[in-house]
Amino acid sequence: MKQPNRLQTWIEQGNVHISQLFFRFYKELKITDEEAMLIMHVQAFQQAGNPFPTPDEIGSRMMTTQKSVTTMLQKLMQQGYLAIEQEKENEILTEKISLQPLWDRLLDCVYKEQHAEKENSQKALEGEVFQLFEQEFGRFLSPMEIETISMWMDQDGHTPAIIRMALKEAVISQKISLRYVDRILFEWKKKNIKTSTEVSRHATSFREKNIQLQPTASNTKKVQFYNWLEDRN
Repeated sequence: MKQPNRLQTWIEQGNVHISQLFFRFYKELKITDEEAMLIMHVQAFQQAGNPFPTPDEIGSRMMTTQKSVTTMLQKLMQQGYLAIEQEKENEILTEKISLQPLWDRLLDCVYKEQHAEKENSQKALEGEVFQLFEQEFGRFLSPMEIETISMWMDQDGHTPAIIRMALKEAVISQKISLRYVDRILFEWKKKNIKTSTEVSRHATSFREKNIQLQPTASNTKKVQFYNWLEDRN
């Protein structure tokens, strides 16, 4: 996944520093400590106006030989972390060591980490759903019940938040069963109800309508629960 333009924007805005990303992820990229130091020296030379430092120049700043520097540069190029690019300016062809392939790989590491964090967060929310059902049922869920709840999320596409609200409706109606919760979720999906706001609006509308339809003989108005199993509108 290559996003050099976005990475450059992040750097210019001061939201990220290459050195921070590099020191954070170079071990994950299987770059050795000595190779990491070499890369930092290449970057330092370039920032000082030397886009193509020689192995001798790099080696003069390191506790290693020119031959070792050459070997490391070749290895880093073979692994796709460095590249030699040609530039033409005023009809003069010059070469430079490009670090852009490495920056692209670092950005891949960032996206991978963010995806993992998001995935872990989602799994935590899903785990809370199972715990909530067990709390309301007052017992551990059976394998079949676990599979049913998993299917709501994996196959039907219901979010943990929506499932929690469906369970809440079942609790309010005093009909705590997977069948009743499943019916609620079915009705919501049929009516294209996907958010907590839409759930609240729909249930409130039903209750207000039922209050208005009640006989006026009594001054006390009883709020009825939304019976999803009887809803066919």
